[in-house]
Amino acid sequence: MSPEDLHLQLRNLRDEDYPQLKALMDRVYDDIGGAWEEHTIHALIRDFPEGQICLEDNGVIVGVALTVRVVYDKFSNPHQYDDLLSKRDKILNQAEGDALYGLDVLIHPDYRGYRLGRRLYDARKELCIQQNLKAILAGGRIVNFHKYADEITASQYLEKVRRREVYDPILSFQLANDFVVKRLLYKYLPEDKRSKGYATLLEWSNFLYEASETVIHSRSRNVRIGAVQWQMRAVKSVEELLQQVEYFVDAVSSYKSDFVLFPEFFNAPLMGLSKEGQQMSAIRFLAGFTERFRKEMSQMAVSYNVNIITGSMPLSEGDSLYNVTYLCRRDGSVEEQRKIHITPHEKRDWVIEGGDKVQVFQTDAGRVGILICYDVEFPELGRLMADEGLEILFVPFWTDTRNAYLRVRHCAQARAVENECYVVICGSVGNLPEVESLDVQYAQSSVFSPSDFAFPHDAVMSETTPNTEMLMFSDLNLDELKYLHNEGSVTNLKDRRTDLYDVVRKWD
Repeated sequence: MSPEDLHLQLRNLRDEDYPQLKALMDRVYDDIGGAWEEHTIHALIRDFPEGQICLEDNGVIVGVALTVRVVYDKFSNPHQYDDLLSKRDKILNQAEGDALYGLDVLIHPDYRGYRLGRRLYDARKELCIQQNLKAILAGGRIVNFHKYADEITASQYLEKVRRREVYDPILSFQLANDFVVKRLLYKYLPEDKRSKGYATLLEWSNFLYEASETVIHSRSRNVRIGAVQWQMRAVKSVEELLQQVEYFVDAVSSYKSDFVLFPEFFNAPLMGLSKEGQQMSAIRFLAGFTERFRKEMSQMAVSYNVNIITGSMPLSEGDSLYNVTYLCRRDGSVEEQRKIHITPHEKRDWVIEGGDKVQVFQTDAGRVGILICYDVEFPELGRLMADEGLEILFVPFWTDTRNAYLRVRHCAQARAVENECYVVICGSVGNLPEVESLDVQYAQSSVFSPSDFAFPHDAVMSETTPNTEMLMFSDLNLDELKYLHNEGSVTNLKDRRTDLYDVVRKWD
């Protein structure tokens, strides 16, 4: 048969399709009794029409997938095929079930080789996602086991199929379609002599499944990010600088953003108000305003209904000085992240010390982490966050030259690829001639994505004009990350060789 002669269409089964369906099932299932009775198929179509899918070519049915809804907790445990049946061969469809159960997938022998089975499996997966069900379960026959039953056990047969030392037309196909063998089922279908009564319990997990929630508590998977590429300019008072902050928070909020990000040391212009000439004295002067900024920006987060990442500020604790950023949630709660790796300049001139842990924060718009500038150049921190389900990494930075900026940029892009997450970097521009060591800035704020088909070709979601004060917005779809984690062209998180190496934190 020539491919040019095919006119394939995917649709749901109808009652009038039964004669064709019976002929197909009698041919394919001649070893286990052939077709279901007509009343059985009609009941399936009536009870769960979306689950009964067929492929037709020029009006002739050449492939079929029959499916019901079941309770996951029951059918993810050992069971027999008869558990799906009631009196008179009626197949039980549980309308409130939280999983799909694959009854049959069959392709006309003349149409094998066109990968039509994959189309039916993909349609079933899409149905599982659309109906927000946990998984697809199936009892899979191992139809070539009878050839090896005198030499190896059923468990050994499964392992040989997994290692591709043995081919099984059903199990090999299911493994190639992302199904996982959960366990071996004995006496699943006793009349199946080719499988010696055995079957595999297979599962495909819906990685987009969300447990039922009320509308109030559910969250959107589309997240809007706003970043402030901040102009460093002299100010006359704390109030003047806070007024600038509120202006930008108000502007970002008016675009219904979920987050606003400020740069590292964005309030450094206040150092120009210090009467002290030494850098160490000036940075401690600046630290005196940190608690006020934390409180007022937290209040802004609530008032303007936006989660604020406050950039970073110096924090004084006794004789120690830290570089700290705050996550001010719009519900009023506040979290803290300290810079871990301190640059030579910060150590030498400001005597800043490093923090001792990183963490991922749950918000109403995703799981987020924060790394301050230099920290993003150390891949271990991003990996630890990825292990905790990181979705968006925020990086407030301050760089004075383009080569310093490019270190941050390129490392941030690497973190997005290797950890399969979004990364937002935000810096400051302009100059502060009156503040020693912070007199010039270079920045181009950006949002980076992983590099795969669902994302921009250059893995850059958005970016600003270099060295210009402006706002940057970007809409991020967190579901695209779930697709990537499970079905990406490459799956960095899944494919790590944790049997050979791992990253271990020491602060617990």
